[in-house]
Amino acid sequence: MTKEEKRRLVVDALIAHQQQIADTAQQEMDSAQQQSNDYGANVDRYDSFRTKMMRSRDMYARQLSNANASIRHLQELQRMAPVEEIAHGSVVITDKQRFFLSVGAGKFSVPSFAGDGTSLEFFAISAQVPIFKLLQGKKEGDTITFNGIRQKITEVF
Repeated sequence: MTKEEKRRLVVDALIAHQQQIADTAQQEMDSAQQQSNDYGANVDRYDSFRTKMMRSRDMYARQLSNANASIRHLQELQRMAPVEEIAHGSVVITDKQRFFLSVGAGKFSVPSFAGDGTSLEFFAISAQVPIFKLLQGKKEGDTITFNGIRQKITEVF
């Protein structure tokens, strides 16, 4: 599998992960709105149940908005060609961990590059994360030390 194919697999997996988050947020937002509507007419301006449902709806709306913004950003990164020097949008594999330097989305699974039905765990990290700053500008073969743990960069794309 080429580096470009591997990179596309990682980006597609994170887009699917973010889309799942967006779908869940949409469902929860709709549910909170429906519960508020089913509750009946607003009789008291200090109605705590309705206020709770509207706050819940607004929270899920923010989550949906953030997930959709992340998806749009990832779609832009999808068009980026593989790189040799680590920068925003790079996929970095060390002898200890796997990173996708993109959006702060945490841990996500990617189908194995070997196509054997297993999956690989990656961490989607944003530019604000300290390890991002350590990785930036490095190349394959370079090493970094983060939290006292030395890691060798084995692959960048």
